[in-house]
Formats: sequence, C-alpha cells, structure tokens
Amino acid sequence: MSWYRKETDSVFEELDSSKDGLSSEQAEKRLEQYGPNELEERGMRSPWSVLLGQFTDTMVIILIVAAVISFFLGETTDAIMILIIVVLNAILGFTQEYRAEKAIAALKKMSVPTVRVRRDGQIKEVEAISLVPGDIVLFEAGDRVPADGRVVESVNLRAEEAALTGESVPVDKTDKKFDDEKLPIGDQKNMVFAGTAITYGRGSVVVVETGMNTELGNIADMLQQVTDEKTPLQRKMDELGKWLAIAAFFLVAIVFAVGVWRGGELDEMFLTAVGLAVAAVPEGLVAVVTIALALGAQRMVKRNALIRKLPAVETLGSITTICSDKTGTLTENRMTVTVLDVAGTRIDLTTKMEKTGATLKKKEAPIVEPDRDLSLLLAGGALANDATLQKNEDDDGYHTIGDPTEGALVVASARLGLWKEKLDLLIPRVGEVPFTSERKRMSTVHEINREMELEEDPYKYLLESLPENKYIVFTKGAVDSLLNICDRVWTEGNIEEINDDWQSRIEEANNNLAKEGMRVLGVAMKCIDEVPGTGQEALEDKLIFIGLTGMIDPPRLEVRDAVAECRTAGIRPVMITGDHPYTALHIARDLGIVISEEGKDDNELVITGKQLADMSVDDLDDVVTDISAYARVSPEHKVKIVEALKNRGQIIAMTGDGVNDAPALKRSDIGVAMGITGTDVSKEASDMILLDDNFATIVHAIEEGRTIYDNIRKFIKYTMSSNIGEIFVMLVAPLLGLPIPLNAIQILWINLVTDGLPGLALGIEPTAPDTMKRPPHPPTESVLSRGLGKYMILVGPLMGLIALMPELLNNYTAVTYSGATWRTMVFSTLALAQMGNALAVRSDRLTIAQLGIFTNPALIGAVVLTFALQMAVIYVPFLQNIFDTTALSFGQLMLSIGLSTIVFVVVELSKWIKQIMDRNK
Repeated sequence: MSWYRKETDSVFEELDSSKDGLSSEQAEKRLEQYGPNELEERGMRSPWSVLLGQFTDTMVIILIVAAVISFFLGETTDAIMILIIVVLNAILGFTQEYRAEKAIAALKKMSVPTVRVRRDGQIKEVEAISLVPGDIVLFEAGDRVPADGRVVESVNLRAEEAALTGESVPVDKTDKKFDDEKLPIGDQKNMVFAGTAITYGRGSVVVVETGMNTELGNIADMLQQVTDEKTPLQRKMDELGKWLAIAAFFLVAIVFAVGVWRGGELDEMFLTAVGLAVAAVPEGLVAVVTIALALGAQRMVKRNALIRKLPAVETLGSITTICSDKTGTLTENRMTVTVLDVAGTRIDLTTKMEKTGATLKKKEAPIVEPDRDLSLLLAGGALANDATLQKNEDDDGYHTIGDPTEGALVVASARLGLWKEKLDLLIPRVGEVPFTSERKRMSTVHEINREMELEEDPYKYLLESLPENKYIVFTKGAVDSLLNICDRVWTEGNIEEINDDWQSRIEEANNNLAKEGMRVLGVAMKCIDEVPGTGQEALEDKLIFIGLTGMIDPPRLEVRDAVAECRTAGIRPVMITGDHPYTALHIARDLGIVISEEGKDDNELVITGKQLADMSVDDLDDVVTDISAYARVSPEHKVKIVEALKNRGQIIAMTGDGVNDAPALKRSDIGVAMGITGTDVSKEASDMILLDDNFATIVHAIEEGRTIYDNIRKFIKYTMSSNIGEIFVMLVAPLLGLPIPLNAIQILWINLVTDGLPGLALGIEPTAPDTMKRPPHPPTESVLSRGLGKYMILVGPLMGLIALMPELLNNYTAVTYSGATWRTMVFSTLALAQMGNALAVRSDRLTIAQLGIFTNPALIGAVVLTFALQMAVIYVPFLQNIFDTTALSFGQLMLSIGLSTIVFVVVELSKWIKQIMDRNK
C-alpha cells in the first residue's frame, strides 16, 4: 500500500488510530490479528538436509558405487581410500554450506528490543516485538527503527537508510504527502523503515507495517525464496560423471564379451571388466577438485578474500559480469568535499586529496595554499556546523562525529589548515538558528576573538578578511535557499551587489556541480555588532554570499585500475545503487564503468528504479547487456537485474554490503559481501567476503578462480587421457589375439597412485601469465572443450599403443620375453608414460622449457616419488607378489623408460610446431 501518498489524517482513519496512539486493548487485539513484529523463518534447510545434499552429485555417486565394487573385488584398501575421499568432500561441503542458511538469523539481529510508544494517551516503553499497525512510535537521534511507519511529526528528523537503499547521505524526513506513483524507497521522505537508524532530530511516526510486511520483511521473504543453483563446475562435473557412468557400463560389457569370446574364464573376465570400469572412473578427481578449491580459498584469505562456499572459488573464474553496489564498495562511504567555488573560481580538490590519503592527520600540510576567500568559505562551512572531529584510538588520524555532510565540511576545512577546535576558540558560537527542512539552511552567530595570538596563515587570512564588527553570522544550506536571503556577494576580498549576472553565475555553478552528481551547499555571512533577539528573520536577511562547496562519496583510488583490469579480462562491471542518477552516472564514468557513446544522452546510459518497475522481464532482457549503471534501485529491482543477466547466459558476481543487497547476493552466482562495512545479513547471504572492502580484491579472486579452473582441467586432461591409455591396452590386446596384459590390482595401482600424486600436484600449478588477459571461458562450455577432448582421443591411444609395444615385440618379432617380464614391462611403460603426460599437460601452449621445469616443484616431487614407488613395485620381493611383477634387467627397464618418454616428446614437439605456425600467420 502506498502510505506515502496519503495525508496523515487519512492514515489515522485507515488504521483506526490517532496522534494519541492505541489503547492497550486495541494493541492486544491487533497483536493477535497481525502477529508479532518479527521475521519468520520459512523453509530453512536442516543440518541433515545439507549433509545428505553432499552425496547427490553424480561423481560422488559413481565413487560410492566404485567403492562397493572394490569391496566385492577384495580390494579393501582401494575401497577405503575412495570412501575417505567421499567423506572428506562431504565434511568440507557441509561446513561451508550450512552457514549460508543463517541469513535470516542475522536479519533478526536487526530488531529493536524496546521502543517508546504512545498508548492510552501516555508514553510507554514496550518491546518492539509487540508493535502493531496504528501504534505511535517516538524517535530521537540514535534510535533504531523497529517497523515501517508514516511520519506524523518531524523536527529536523533524519534517517540513515544506506543499509536498505544504498544511499550514503541521511534522508530528511517530513510529514508532507507525495503524489508520485511507484516512488522508490529512497525518495519516500515521509516514511521510515525497519532496520534503519535515526541520526538527527526527533519525531513521531504511526506504524503502518510490521514483521514480514515491512520492507525488511520483504527482503527476508525474497531471501528465503531464492533457491541455490549449482555452480558451473558442479554442472560440468555432473555432466562428466554421467558420461563416465555410461562409458563404464559399455566398457564392462565389451571387455567381458571379448574376454569370453577369446576363451577366458567367466569369473576372471567379470573381475577384469569391472576392475577396468572402476579404473575408467577418475577416483582422484573429486579429491583434486576439493583440495584445489580448499588451497585456493587459503590463498585468497591471504589476499583479503574469505570464501564461504568452496565451489565459489572456481565459479569466480567463470564470471562475465560484476554487479556492484556503489556506496562503500566502489566508493569510500564517506562524503568528501571535492570542489570549492568562490566568486566563480572553481578549485578541484580531488587530485590533491588523493595525495594525502583518506585519513585526516593533524600534522599534514594544507592541500591548497590558503587565501582570504577560501579561508572564509571553509570557516563558514565548519562553524555553521554541529559535526566534530575526534582522534582515532588506534592511530594519529581523526574521524568525524555527526552528520556525514557536515563532517565533510569540517574535514575539508581541516585539510586546508583550519581546524574546528581552534576556530571555535577564535570565533566561538554564541547563538544559532537550527536547520529545518522547510528553510533548507542553518545559521550560527559567533563572537570574533581578536585578542587571540595566531601563527598559522589560514587563521590570519580569516581574521584579516573580517570587518571590524563584534559578531559574525554564518549561514549554510541549499544554494537556492541562500540566494533568496542574500543581496551581496564576496569576490576577491571585496563585496558587490548581487545583480542578474552574479545570480546566473552562481546558479550555473550550482547546476553544473549537481549534474556531476555532487551534493552542493552554499555558505553566506554577515557581520553585526549585536545579536538580535527577534529570531531567524533578523539573522537570515541581507547576507553576503561567499561561495559553494561540492561534495560526493568519492571513488576508491584502486577501483579505477581494477575496473580497467576487469575489461582487459573480458568482464563487464555494472553499478547498481539506490543513489541519485546524476551521482551514479558521474561515479560510473569516473571509474570507467560507463563509457559515453556518440549519439547517446545521459538518460540512455542509466536506468532508474522507476523505469525498472515499468519494464517487463522481456523489456529488461533487451537492454540489460547494454546498460552499466542503475540508480534509485530497490531490492526487488536488484534481483530482477541479476535474473535478466542470467537469462542472457551471464555468470554474475554481485557485490554489496547492505541488507538491501542480500536477496541479489544469494540469487547471483557469486555473492560478494563487504567484511568491514557489510551487515551480518549480507555476509550470511554471500559466497565470498572481502575482508578489506576493496573492489580490487575481487579481481585478485577472479584470477585465482581462473587458475583453479585451469588446473582442474589440466587434471582431467591428464587423468582421462591416461585412463583411455589403460582402456586401449585392455581392449586392443584381446582384439589382436593377445593375452590381457594387466590384472585388476595393476589397473587400480595406476589409477590411484600413478594418476593420483602427479594429479594432486597439477592442482596447484602457478597462475599462467595470460590468465587475466583473456576473456572468461563461456559459461555453457563443456569441461572437455577447447581441445581437451581432442587431446584425450589422440594422446590416450598413443599412450596405450606405446605401452603395448613390449607385448607386441614379444609376439611379432624375434625378441622373446617371459610372460611375467613383458607384463611387467607393459605395466611399467604405461605407468611411466603417465609421468611424461603429467609434465606435458602443464600448458596448452608453452613448452616445459618456457614454463620453467621447477616452477611447480610439487609436480617434480610427485613425478620422482611415483617413479620411486613404481621401481619398488618392480624390485621389492613382497610387492612383486602383490602386483604380480618380476624384476627387469637394465636393458628391459631402459626400453620401458625410453618408450614411456615418447608421449612427452610428441606433445612438447606439437606445442613447438604450433608456436612456429602462429608466428608465421
């Protein structure tokens, strides 16, 4: 219901209430009717549900089946190892995911324990949970808002709504109605909303919505309705698992049929076929993926990115679009004066501020050479001001206390050498006319202390610029409001009458700053000999206009480079904010998120919440890939934007820090919350938390995600080509009329040990130099795409053919080996060929010499250890009995090693030839 469109009398009539509030009896009845003022939990997953969900992936099911079959084959050790992998994977997944179900609990923490209400005609303190529609709630600065309410009385009432709307500036509240339809939350200035805070003034509201019917409740409802989707990696692993299951089934049938046809025993052929089917499944894949993700998550923590859900690590590598909240994410979440305008002379402070850093320090030099005009402007802004500076406890810097806008003026004054504590001694306040939303200004009266000894230039210039009067009045406020009460203007130390030319110059400067997305305040003054006792009319009349201050929540310094790196990496950044369209567009342009196009005006570059509300999903789908800035956006709109982008096949990272971001964070592929300024709600709904609130950290995380995905592909490329080599050996030998060369225990040894150790080492391969210079891999691509499947089909049979060479030499040449010898040679050649394969798959394009042999020491160590283990299987007597091997002579061993290097040489040679061909194109 559009409560903001109703007069307060109409609201009272509809709610059957009044300014005196409800009676206790009415409140009790309504509590039964509407229920308690709290958020409900709906459809929360139980711990058991989350745990059981870890066993539903196709690859995990295949591993469980493989473990059961291994038990029946008598391979108890192999079965136990497989089950350990499954259990560890489930534990890791459970601990990461169960925390994601706590977002609603974090929302509940935002409730207010007690509030002051007017009931039975008296002011009472009641529990917030017992509030009902029609209650009159009283507020003052520092109070939390417990329910949605229509403002009945506002005495300079301001509410900070950044957590709900994303707008960093507190909103002035009024009791006047608004006629606009579909007015965004940030513009409903006669409403207060649950979960926000009162920062200034006092007032009263009539409660119109409680519990799940509030805007906060609406967010909670959306948060619980959003369903978790599988990540790209999970979908690809499922796809691979299904194909492997089908392949394993047909493999069992083919090997069993061929073996029986060749005269083999039924039970022996069945065990061999099933053993080969188990071998075809890369048991180490789930372990490698989990370990790669876990190690990646550890590396990310060192770079200030905390991963809450392991699959999110890889998903980062697939990101095509980053939807970022503005306030506190792209910007510093602190209003800052960036422009001073005195007598038409504009001074831009942005670059000067960048050199000093964000922290205000006492000993820093003024960022601009002070003069009389600037000293007067900044002193006026700092003195007609209730904000103060307070020293930080943990360093030598200072922070502001009070309204952010007023704090920005105090900081700007200090950065130019005029500290408020000293100004208060030099020109102490003796009277004031407080700010009101009707006048849009405040005035203060100060006594000029001319006896004070001064050393610093800014204070001298200030005093020299003041006439010989005893008192001075400073007024600050909206420029149009000040022009109505000013008849003169200050220009280069002189005072002139305001004529039409001066009027238009001031108005033009004001409009230009507003178009740059700035909040503009003017400062005026007049000097008097005595303080009038007749009120504001006497003080705020015939003032001298001094100048303008333009302030904005500035972009973080490192974000521009991060945005540029995103574009180089083929990732599109999008800004979504509850702030004003002018402000959004200015920041987006400044950061490079929006790039102006010829023939397009500003209205075509940014879409507002009001436009989004009128758009159908199809309408939004048509423009969502072209628009990079959204303003005055509500929580529903954020989810709508994410949905539209996902409909266009995009993989979305959504950053945010407020309650309003939580549903979109959970709906996106990667929800990224802020660790410092982020609410508990946004953190619990996220997949990743930025510990330093730095947008640039996302870029580092994406680089890590791409590296991990590349490494998982390398493992799949390695293990599947090796497994195809094993299958080739087991299938081709019987078809050629030769004995089956490997038994089940030898196949499982190769699959778990020879595949496993180098495979794990491939999972920690360092980041490639071009990782962030190429576009993200297509979200819909198969895990076997980009040459991986081709590699498996070509290299796997080559490896199998090379491994069969000892058996072929024994049967088709004059060379003769005993049965145990040629079987051991086939076994060793196949196992060692996989070591060369592991070294070769480190890069698709670069040879091992170009990469550096020792850039992945873990892989070198794994290859050396695996070689040693294979030698032990050949030469240690008790292992010979287990694996049915025999000791090879030096010549036989050298032949096996020589044959096994062919795969490595062929693959490396193909890379070299491809590089030559690419250079000659």
